[in-house]
Amino acid sequence: MRIEKIQQLLQDSEKDAIIIKNRENKKYFGSLGGSGIYLVVTPSSQVQFFDGRYRQEIKDLTNGFENYEVPQGSYLPKIFDWLQQQGIKQLAIEPNGLSIQEYRALSEEFAVDIWSHQLQEIRAIKSAEEIQLIRNACALTDEIFAELVPEIKIGMPENELGALIHYLSLKKGASAMAFEPIVASGPRSALPHGRPTERAFEQGDFITIDFGIVLNGYQSDMTRTVMLGEADNELQTIYQVVKEAQQAASDFIREDVTGQEVDAVARKIITEAGYGDYFSHGLGHGIGMGGDVPILNPKSQMVLKENMVMSVEPGIYLPGVGGVRIEDDVVIQNGIGVALNHTTKELVSVGECYV
Repeated sequence: MRIEKIQQLLQDSEKDAIIIKNRENKKYFGSLGGSGIYLVVTPSSQVQFFDGRYRQEIKDLTNGFENYEVPQGSYLPKIFDWLQQQGIKQLAIEPNGLSIQEYRALSEEFAVDIWSHQLQEIRAIKSAEEIQLIRNACALTDEIFAELVPEIKIGMPENELGALIHYLSLKKGASAMAFEPIVASGPRSALPHGRPTERAFEQGDFITIDFGIVLNGYQSDMTRTVMLGEADNELQTIYQVVKEAQQAASDFIREDVTGQEVDAVARKIITEAGYGDYFSHGLGHGIGMGGDVPILNPKSQMVLKENMVMSVEPGIYLPGVGGVRIEDDVVIQNGIGVALNHTTKELVSVGECYV
């Protein structure tokens, strides 16, 4: 049981309780993600404090918790009362969930320790069920992309392709998008997080498409860059560099290497090709319910372990010219990295006239 991992950690850390407010953490540990829900865990109990908006959902969708309904907006005083009744002295909290005001109020009454990484590390090691759910999300993402590509035409606006990503994702069973899709074409493909605009696709454009879905609570994240007709030779060159870097880093992923070491594999290839200054972000991040680790970047000392899932997404971005990013999700199984996406990474030429 996931909650037992926290309880063991509390015992090992000599903490009396933890307050969990982060949306994804609450959902991971069996509660709901709503803003008016606070989860409190001690070594021997787990309690939900919630307002009346969640009464029926708490009853129908959660189990194994003590439940306390409180008036909306009065969560913390009720939690204070409960903690004091339990004799709580040593309290852990997350770094991202409670407000600054809540943190200050708690610090005045309890010895507060911010757990900056402990819950993330619990969530980083995925169960077989979680891996299958992520695998399913990645498979559906591949399927959506395959239906998307034939629709790309000269003259189509970026935001229309963005809307089509939303439509196909929900139509094919996703409950939501993991994030707002990125569609960046022509010179705008040099923007790593270029959101769709009214810009119409032109002959010779590189188009970067980055999206992920939520399926049964778990996310995917995939990026491909396609070519509209025949593109500039330099863009085709950097495509091959990024493709090589992405594959090499994916192949290097294994147990007991650090995020920094994986990042260095891709970064070395891009740097030796002369484009090191144009790879402006980390190589990847954890995949799961959202906000997951490990992080793959030049400073990450996190050691990769069996059943971790992460994105691998190198890119080169040439201002005023265009850019390329290729991204797969990768799981460590039997000690090595295994790609969960199966969409081709060859440079695909797409598009005819938009009608």
